[in-house]
Amino acid sequence: MPDTDQTRCAWATTDAMIQYHDDEWGVPSRDDQHLFEMLVLEGAQAGLSWSTILNKREGYRALFAGFEIDKVARFTEKDVERIVLDARIVRNRAKIASAITNARAVQQIQREHGSFANFVWSFVGGETIDTPRDADNPTPASTPESDALSHALKKYGCKFVGTTICYAFMQATGMVNDHVVGCRSRGKPKTKRKTVAKSSQ
Repeated sequence: MPDTDQTRCAWATTDAMIQYHDDEWGVPSRDDQHLFEMLVLEGAQAGLSWSTILNKREGYRALFAGFEIDKVARFTEKDVERIVLDARIVRNRAKIASAITNARAVQQIQREHGSFANFVWSFVGGETIDTPRDADNPTPASTPESDALSHALKKYGCKFVGTTICYAFMQATGMVNDHVVGCRSRGKPKTKRKTVAKSSQ
């Protein structure tokens, strides 16, 4: 049975969502591969529920080479045709193609900024924006920081990176801490994910 402990954020209602909430959401990530994974998954969510994407996450990992940026960047139209037939993910051709486009854009960002992490974290000054949420301070759909990140990613050619998607990406990767007041995860040490070296080209 799902744990319905109300000391969590209200959206964590199923076993999968609770595990994601407790172990990952809001944990600062400076791992380029994980950041790329979340960029792809948040883009895939557009128009859908996060639980749908979370339930298909292993399918995405299998079909997108574990989200290894250099491998995905080498995908071709044949790979798109292969992936779009696989029911383990959301079979949206534009979203599938965007993952390849975005991998190539991330490669360019890595070349120019040293890592994808350096680039995205620069939009929050390198530190988590910590904003306890409650009825008087609800979670926004976007912020000036997500607007700026969205604009910058689009300049590199990224797709499915509107400001709302970028804000969800920032929440997922710990660039912002939007756990509600009293949430069991609000004050947890956030040290799980480390920076990794940029992949070789």
